[in-house]
Amino acid sequence: METIHKREAWNKGKLVGQKPPLKPKDIWAIRIYLQNAHAIRDLAMFNLALDSKLRGCDLVSLRVRDVTHGNQMLSRAMVIQKKTQRPVQFELTAPTRTAVAAWLEKSHLRGEQYLFPSRIGRSPHVSTRQYARIVHHWVAAAGLDTSAYAILRRSHCLTARAV
Repeated sequence: METIHKREAWNKGKLVGQKPPLKPKDIWAIRIYLQNAHAIRDLAMFNLALDSKLRGCDLVSLRVRDVTHGNQMLSRAMVIQKKTQRPVQFELTAPTRTAVAAWLEKSHLRGEQYLFPSRIGRSPHVSTRQYARIVHHWVAAAGLDTSAYAILRRSHCLTARAV
């Protein structure tokens, strides 16, 4: 008689499928953490991710000229998405404009440069993988379950936009 060994499913006990969006209280927890930590770049990136609803690849490849005109912050910006090649227009709220302006002042970035440059010489801007690590750090710092939230994708920001 032969014994049958049952294997455990690879996804047993793991969250699979689409991750839930951040709740407004979670968003505020992350914002407060970033403000208290004086993480100027991260606060600008977080606010811009929420306002723009862009995918990570589009967010990290934003240039200074996409959100500014000369020395002024734009109240509305338009970006061509990589995946769909369609233009996306979004509004920059006052807190986002303030955070991005503070980041630009600190980093001394100008026009053609990427808004979130990489520290690695061969990469012009923060990679999407590094962006995912940064989001993971934000979620952990806010005391949330890091396995429950992934990179801030368009779907994750939809409920956050009203905050």
